[in-house]
Amino acid sequence: MTKTLTVDLGDRSYPIHVGPGLIGEGELYRPHLRGRQVMLVSNETVAPLYLEPVLDALSGLQVERVILPDGEQYKNLDTLNLIYDALLEKRFNRSCCLVALGGGVVGDMAGFAAATYQRGVDFIQVPTTLLAQVDSSVGGKTGVNHRLGKNMIGAFYQPRAVLADTDTLDTLDDRQLSAGLAEVIKYGLIQDAAFFAWLEQNMPRLLARDSDALIHAIEHSCRCKAEIVAADEREAGRRALLNLGHTFGHAIETGMGYGAWLHGEGVAAGMVMAADLSARHGWLEAGDVERIRALLRAARLPVEPPAGMDRERFLELMAVDKKAVDGGLRLVLLDAIGAARVRSDFDPALLDLTLSARAA
Repeated sequence: MTKTLTVDLGDRSYPIHVGPGLIGEGELYRPHLRGRQVMLVSNETVAPLYLEPVLDALSGLQVERVILPDGEQYKNLDTLNLIYDALLEKRFNRSCCLVALGGGVVGDMAGFAAATYQRGVDFIQVPTTLLAQVDSSVGGKTGVNHRLGKNMIGAFYQPRAVLADTDTLDTLDDRQLSAGLAEVIKYGLIQDAAFFAWLEQNMPRLLARDSDALIHAIEHSCRCKAEIVAADEREAGRRALLNLGHTFGHAIETGMGYGAWLHGEGVAAGMVMAADLSARHGWLEAGDVERIRALLRAARLPVEPPAGMDRERFLELMAVDKKAVDGGLRLVLLDAIGAARVRSDFDPALLDLTLSARAA
């Protein structure tokens, strides 16, 4: 039942394994370990659930652990130092490997620690949330937040492997599952209208945690992202399409305080705002905007920004978004479901209307 695909980056290519029961399979880890030292990075929520099977899988090695506090509000340089402290206190060398066991916050921080410890050591992603399995664990974006902006401090640094164990989704709460579905829906919007239609038909199965449906959605999402990353690793062009809804969504996350809105919730509202702005320009059919709203609602996701975010606050936070170039804002907008492009030629007056719009 396990599916394996490859992120093709030449001599830095790596496998993504998707399926049930992978977390305890030692043979999936060991080909990617160059030394005997393994630092297992997890958090207070995930460690009690899944630490032991990973320790069993790595038996016979020097395995140490660092357990981080859980939550987006801890994705910062202070928490990152806990990983460096553990590596240095245990005298880990350059042939060590970090294993990131957790959601996107753990993966981003462990990856950034790996990118920067002794100027770069290996790491393996073991994502335990749907959002991490379909998005943040794949592609090598690592980093931490700053109080003025999300993910503003980081590095492109690829893992040695990704082990997406779908059994871990059984312990994921409903809100986190829905947050992950926002990123799944994104892949349909940016390049695969047929997948979007499949999601419209199969959303009840996904919310019910049907194993076959989840494996298909995760594998398809990872394949989409792997193709894009292989073509544009450092976001010089096509990879920017993966940011659909993210400029709006990151502004919501930062403006509301990290952790108040989950990343996928911000992205969901942001994708509707991107669709709304596209329709105001006549680039996207109004009926497609309604299909987008309907699917996100079906996934139990927000389809408008919080009342606490007004136009002025959005513009202030979007101005420092890392996708801005030379002071000009670039947004991923839609020509149709399954067709997106990066644009800077939008009308600021129409953007103002989108930022000010709320459901009647």
